[in-house]
Amino acid sequence: MAVELKVPSMGESIKEVQIGEWLKKEGDWVNKDENVLIVESEKSNAEIPAPSAGILSKILSKPGEMVLVDAVVAQIDPNGKAPAGGSPKPPPGPAPVVTPPAAPKKDGAPIVMPAAARELSDRGLTAGQVTATGPGGRVLVGDVIQHTTPAAPTTALQPLAAAGGARQEEAVPMSMMRRTIAKRLVEAQSNAALLTTFNEIDMTNVMALRSEFKDGFLTKHGVKLGFMSFFVKAAVEALKLIPAVNAEIRGNEIIYHNYYDIGVAVGGGKGLVVPIIRNAETLGFAEVEKTIENFGKRAKDNLIKPEELQGGTFTISNGGIYGSLLSTPIVNPPQSGILGLHAIQDRPMAINGQVVIRSMMYVALTYDHRLVDGREGVTFLKRIKECMENPSRILLEV
Repeated sequence: MAVELKVPSMGESIKEVQIGEWLKKEGDWVNKDENVLIVESEKSNAEIPAPSAGILSKILSKPGEMVLVDAVVAQIDPNGKAPAGGSPKPPPGPAPVVTPPAAPKKDGAPIVMPAAARELSDRGLTAGQVTATGPGGRVLVGDVIQHTTPAAPTTALQPLAAAGGARQEEAVPMSMMRRTIAKRLVEAQSNAALLTTFNEIDMTNVMALRSEFKDGFLTKHGVKLGFMSFFVKAAVEALKLIPAVNAEIRGNEIIYHNYYDIGVAVGGGKGLVVPIIRNAETLGFAEVEKTIENFGKRAKDNLIKPEELQGGTFTISNGGIYGSLLSTPIVNPPQSGILGLHAIQDRPMAINGQVVIRSMMYVALTYDHRLVDGREGVTFLKRIKECMENPSRILLEV
């Protein structure tokens, strides 16, 4: 009798997940507790292990398909014969052409979208020659068209061929995480009275301090000293000064938090995620940096746990690492504020009547005007500026 592979519970609020990548194909041998499938919820990804050893006899749900929690997505035949040595069966011959959203990886080969596969064939290229820019390392048709090589047919460079080859479309299901991000951003703008205020910070002193101690910091703590730990600690000081930015609205009540759980936006394999640094007020610089580094590494592999994304009283988003000079970040509800960081640029500034070159950064605070007044918003950002321009204030809490 076949053993059913079901979608496990992924949290009380999660009722539906999206089928991601099948790690095995029909006919493959699987060991008990060996990961067979990756599913994506609105909060994170999860790997589903096999409940029994046997042959993966039937796959019932395709990648991109939405299924309910506890749904049966595959069947395993426990009476199937294991291959010699207990290793998975090798794939019988070349992989067949599959339908969108993507072909599964085989033997380390890149994922090639169907339109891209046709374009590769027409141009006499292989997937390994092309730089993949699609999500999850997928080779898109645009990647093939952008690639030029002496081995490619010269006709591919002709205007007529380029025009005909470029005008193609691919439909890829929106991921659960991207759906959730879109929903929450729209909710934030619909349900809150958002206002953004700006300031600029002279980063020269922080940069000098970091340069002076970065080697010793790395040697002692095993992690690099970045700017984010300074901003996290500065944000805590500013939140202590203006508690409304650390609060939230629940119905007709204002909930003031006496703790500081700071969300730090990091880029992940499926999009932007905001894991939470719990009780940031109790952590030292090294502990903050280690936490952020750990989040960054795991976010790339979609290994952030759902509980690490929940809660949070304030958020910091650093668009500067991507080159952003100025932006208006959107509050992550039910929070009441978010701090946006931007690129550091050398600019001429007037200091004590002299024009000098200083390392400057624009910062932005978006806040819920229902809870935070303009004066409080400006004061909060001014406190961030004071702490960053004179970092000793963070240590002395003055």
